Amino acid sequence: MEGKVDVIGESMLVIPAIDIRGGNCVRLVQGKLEQETIFSKDPVFVAKLWQAQGAKKLHIVDLDGAFSGVIQNLELIVKIAKSINVPVEVGGGIRDMDTIKRVLSGGVAEVILGTSAIYDTDTVKKALKKFGDKIVISIDSTGGKVAIGGWKEITAVRSMALAKRVKEMGVKKIIFTDIKKDGMLKGPNVKGIKAFAEKVKVSVIACGGISTLDDVKRIKELEQSGVTGMIIGKALYTGDIKLQEAIEIAEKRG
Repeated sequence: MEGKVDVIGESMLVIPAIDIRGGNCVRLVQGKLEQETIFSKDPVFVAKLWQAQGAKKLHIVDLDGAFSGVIQNLELIVKIAKSINVPVEVGGGIRDMDTIKRVLSGGVAEVILGTSAIYDTDTVKKALKKFGDKIVISIDSTGGKVAIGGWKEITAVRSMALAKRVKEMGVKKIIFTDIKKDGMLKGPNVKGIKAFAEKVKVSVIACGGISTLDDVKRIKELEQSGVTGMIIGKALYTGDIKLQEAIEIAEKRG
């Protein structure tokens, strides 16, 4: 069927986000540093907490790395990866083969590339050839255009054009973030996520604005469009969403 991705066999994942800045677990609003809330000074504890509550995977972003272009909190990230029994995907300042190797050798399951997908496609191709499905592409979109470098720079590249380009390179999974919705607790762009997933026809992880259990249900309904998971950040930290309840909805069959 047109626009469908075969996702049978695996239930939809709810992936808690741990954003690290200055060694702390923080949340930003639309990626703005001046709108930062520190939720914990112990990201390892936070990771263990989400695992204890049923998370089957964690999404970790090195915000210092995203803004500077070079990963900054690798030691802490490795510590998190080794302290839990669920896989972690990591992004933020990972822009060359050497860094990719260092991150993966630290026990991280998947590396997320964003900026490289636009400015250094050679690295993406090499990484895919060497590491295959361990490479995930992040497409952070605002007004249909891709933002990079911790969302400081909005490029002229259309989100859909980039998705098609990386799919041709062999990427099997894309994290799609609607920046305008991120950290706002005002609901996700369901229509935009659905359209994106149906056009790109690879596994899509939805991110940005998932704030209530109703939002979780709405993303769950996109399973047949090719959405295989959702990343939830701020709403888990504020208590607007209880992780166990979100997982129950996401894993429901039929």
